[in-house]
Amino acid sequence: MKAKWTIIFAAMLLGVASFAYSQDMKSDVDNAADKTADTTKDAAKDTAHATKKAAKKTAHATDKAADKTADATKDAAKDTAHGTKKVAKKTEHGVDKAADKTAGATKDAAKDTEHAAKKTGHGIKKGVKDIGHGVKEGAEKTGDAVK
Repeated sequence: MKAKWTIIFAAMLLGVASFAYSQDMKSDVDNAADKTADTTKDAAKDTAHATKKAAKKTAHATDKAADKTADATKDAAKDTAHGTKKVAKKTEHGVDKAADKTAGATKDAAKDTEHAAKKTGHGIKKGVKDIGHGVKEGAEKTGDAVK
């Protein structure tokens, strides 16, 4: 009879232990769920903070890049203006030089024509000088237009 009572007692003890264990398991699951919720909430806050910080850094870097681009564009414009001015001066100098040569050649031609006119009795000298003067004025206007 003692063996029967021992078996019954063992069965009861096992049943109570199973019930207690299942209660303890439920508590562990609830605690784990709470911890997971808290961790997720903290991670969301950290992510929001990091995103806000990254957005500020990106905006700052974009502003700096825009300033650098503006400075580079301004420098390039200055260089272009300086180069253009230099080329215009060289062109003006070339035009002036060409105008002087044209005027000189026209004067020489006028002298030759004058001698021929004197020999032939025609008054061409005045007309040739006017042409030479007109050519020089045209070349000077071209030089001014290039400036």
